[in-house]
Amino acid sequence: METMSEWFEASFTRSPVMAILRGYSPEQTVALATRAWELGIETVEVPIQDELGVAALTAAVEAGARRDKTVGAGTVTSIERVERAAALGASFTVAPGMRADVASASLANGMPHLPGVASGTDVQIALELGIDVVKAFPASVLGAEWITAMRGPFPTVRFVATGGINARNARSFLAAGAAVVAVGSALDDEEQLPLLAALTDRDASVVTH
Repeated sequence: METMSEWFEASFTRSPVMAILRGYSPEQTVALATRAWELGIETVEVPIQDELGVAALTAAVEAGARRDKTVGAGTVTSIERVERAAALGASFTVAPGMRADVASASLANGMPHLPGVASGTDVQIALELGIDVVKAFPASVLGAEWITAMRGPFPTVRFVATGGINARNARSFLAAGAAVVAVGSALDDEEQLPLLAALTDRDASVVTH
């Protein structure tokens, strides 16, 4: 079974950016996922807190399979959602918080789990489960300095800054020690595409219209 660290290394070797596509139709989701992949963003998350999200994830997984790209399920807050994510073909799961039973269920289903953390206690629970890649959420509220502070007692943990991140503030979180930043609506903003391209060393002109 793939470990969280192995998934991390494979997913983020080319770009320190992850895409979160929440609230879009299946067609919009596929279009924005394609834009992300063309920018060099390998990893796409589609939250499944409602039926629209389930349909969008289904479409994104199918599109990703044609390109050999990774698509995961977000807002996986229960074992039931873990099972649904697995049935839909998600490659990994993401949650806004840290629940040991959800993390364990996801790992048992062969899907690396990215739990949300906002305290040292959360990080310790993740480490006890063998998870050393966690989601700092909500990053814009915690602040970039929080990541710097947490890396002191937890130097082996890698943080994915999520929540309120865009192409304009992403570099401050990376500079503070975040290994990855997760962006959403920035992919739907033509003005931010060049900044995203700079983060991924890609030419934004390939995805502009």
